[in-house]
Amino acid sequence: MSISRRTILQGATAAATIGTFSIARAQTPEFTYKYANNLPLAHPMNVRAAEAMEKIKAETNGRVVIQIFPNNQLGSDTDMLNQVRSGGVEFFTLSPLILSTLVPNASVSGIGFAFPDYDSVWKAMDGELGAYVRGQIAKANLHVLDKIWDNGFRQMTSSKGPIASPADLKGFKIRVPVSPLWTSMFKAFDSAPASINFAEVYTALQTKIVDGQENPLAIIATAKLFEVQKYLSLTNHMWDGFWFLANRRAWDRLPQDLRTIVAKNIDAAALLERADVAKLNAGLQAELTSKGMVINPTKADEFRAALQKAGFYGEWKGKFGDEAWAILEKAVGGKLA
Repeated sequence: MSISRRTILQGATAAATIGTFSIARAQTPEFTYKYANNLPLAHPMNVRAAEAMEKIKAETNGRVVIQIFPNNQLGSDTDMLNQVRSGGVEFFTLSPLILSTLVPNASVSGIGFAFPDYDSVWKAMDGELGAYVRGQIAKANLHVLDKIWDNGFRQMTSSKGPIASPADLKGFKIRVPVSPLWTSMFKAFDSAPASINFAEVYTALQTKIVDGQENPLAIIATAKLFEVQKYLSLTNHMWDGFWFLANRRAWDRLPQDLRTIVAKNIDAAALLERADVAKLNAGLQAELTSKGMVINPTKADEFRAALQKAGFYGEWKGKFGDEAWAILEKAVGGKLA
């Protein structure tokens, strides 16, 4: 299925039925599970997840029904992480950087200005680095699916002016997710980071609690952040994704044949979602310009040098440990610290 930019930004028909899956009257589901996430209904992740859940229902002959609750319907990221741990929800997708509040080394893939491009991201996350992180997540008594979904390279936006160099970040009040790595990186730039859950970002920008935020283009568009932000700086400062997490007890309750069907369809949907996000991003700069945003490029080397000078990479190498750091540097093809 090909998804156009217009379809995604205006709301996808396929996603409109999220959470309303009907089942044949003759078949009562054995397993009715909830999947929660923090993204708008129109985001490719929810579109592809809706397709996957329909396939799971069909291929299990109605034995497994997974209802989707998008857009923070069931609470903030922190709330939903607690729910998937307790079993209040059975599935949840979360950035590895936010997951690091529970699994510290999950955020190693989000080190600032580490990945130069998508080729290096997928080679790492479908390879040794991804396997390492999944092993860390498993220790927290969560099940994690094999394929990470794409959130994208993150960009900075502002209501004050362009962020063209590290100097523009000095004293800048920026919203960051609830994660130590983000806070640490922006403090290294002498910014004033504020940890705010995504559900509150639009209001925080609108009321000028913060001057700016950072997110991938697809989220800037689907969450309509262009309505409260004028300037978009293409920094590509972090790559971010979504691990598809499951409550361990709920996962283990599924018989092996059903687990295989669920995992196969969710991982296949992840690959389709990656392609959707890539296609969406390719056209979003023009789309956001038409919405009134002023876009400027940046040079990663300048920002990376500022972080090195501030001791950011050395600090995080110490926190992650030599094993994780060596896997990261091997994945990105060079020394960071």
